Amino acid sequence: MRVDRGAQLLLAGVVLFGLTIAVSAAVAPDRGHVGGTAAGESPQTLVGSQGGGAGWHEYGSVYLLNGTDVAWREGSADSYFDVQRLNNGNVLAGFMHNGYERCGPYDSPCARTGYRIIDPDASGGPTVVDEYSFPVRTQKNSEVHDAEPLPGGGFVMTDMDRERIVVVRDEQVVWQWNASSVYDAPADPTTTDWLHVNDVDRIGDGRFLVSVRNANQLVVVQRTADGGSEVVEIINADAAGSSDASCRGGGQLRDTDGDGDVRCGDPDVLNHQHNPQWLGAGAVLVADSDNDRVVELHRGDDGNWSVAWTLTEAAGLELRWPRDADRLPNGNTLITDTLNKRIVEVDENGTVVWRYATERIPYEADRVPRELRGDGLPRMNADGDAADTPEAGDDTAPEGGVPVLSSLVVLVRAAAPWAPVWFAEPQVAATLVSLALVIAGAVVSVRD
Repeated sequence: MRVDRGAQLLLAGVVLFGLTIAVSAAVAPDRGHVGGTAAGESPQTLVGSQGGGAGWHEYGSVYLLNGTDVAWREGSADSYFDVQRLNNGNVLAGFMHNGYERCGPYDSPCARTGYRIIDPDASGGPTVVDEYSFPVRTQKNSEVHDAEPLPGGGFVMTDMDRERIVVVRDEQVVWQWNASSVYDAPADPTTTDWLHVNDVDRIGDGRFLVSVRNANQLVVVQRTADGGSEVVEIINADAAGSSDASCRGGGQLRDTDGDGDVRCGDPDVLNHQHNPQWLGAGAVLVADSDNDRVVELHRGDDGNWSVAWTLTEAAGLELRWPRDADRLPNGNTLITDTLNKRIVEVDENGTVVWRYATERIPYEADRVPRELRGDGLPRMNADGDAADTPEAGDDTAPEGGVPVLSSLVVLVRAAAPWAPVWFAEPQVAATLVSLALVIAGAVVSVRD
């Protein structure tokens, strides 16, 4: 009796894929909402959602959670990013949106990016009442991810398109710091994702903490009395003779001045981070995105910064590309776990006390009222030792997955934001094997 080898291979591929999905779904950690905090409260949490879809610029929104219930939502932009409530109750949000006719040097319609102010209590529902924006060449890697109000009026914001931070007052740029003063610049930064300056926080009088994502570094910039600027500190500074490989891929940093150095920080300390939070002199909390963890860095007596506390998982699920971490006044940490599509609040031991599973890809979450900037926020083990908990690590980076498979997982979640969060490296590998078996079976069947 002749054996149909092609049919057997086809069946094996289908069965392997089916078992992979069924078993993975059965053993996946629970992502359901947990509504109260340790004190039994129902916290209010603002969320800036990047959305998802092609290029991740689709279905963006800003919404307020009352506990785990959506109190209101504003969704008129393709993507929203950093959000915070202002003193008058309005909400400030970085955004990106397409379809504008005012395009400056670019063809219409075009994309614009900047910040919006939303009145959540408008009579017709949450409404955009003010906007400052400028046109960009492309939606990809040109967004304004962060804007912050300043005492006395105006806003400081990032400009990823031109790789700078600017102060805007009365819709005019009145001061700026250009990253090209520190990093080797390409001829036109608007044509490439060079530095990806993605966050700025005011940490003192005229002093700003800036996240330079592609350099694995945080930069402290001081606005000088003459209207200029001075870099007074670089967190995770480039060490002599260290590898720059993590900063050079994908058209990022490059040695344009020929000195053999691109000023890349150690990826074991920070790796393409987002949204650092200044905890006071000598301490900063960071969403260490490409290391899939949250870290607290402390400055040592020698001036160098090292990892003092680490969180790599919550509620049995490993963090996957977290992009925000805020230390709350009660000592807990609020984390936006982007590719797991969830927001979690954990205590100092890493135990989840509140969580919310988001429908779309979140960028940042802010607890209301916001008391998250300045000196005096709680630190983890101020003596610099790592916390002695199962979730807390030592001063080394967590082990990463297989690079190719990890990249495929990110692509899957970007192209299909509806994909379950447990569809990770093992599931991608099994799917590839299943697909290979199906293709091989089809080839054998046709040949026979």
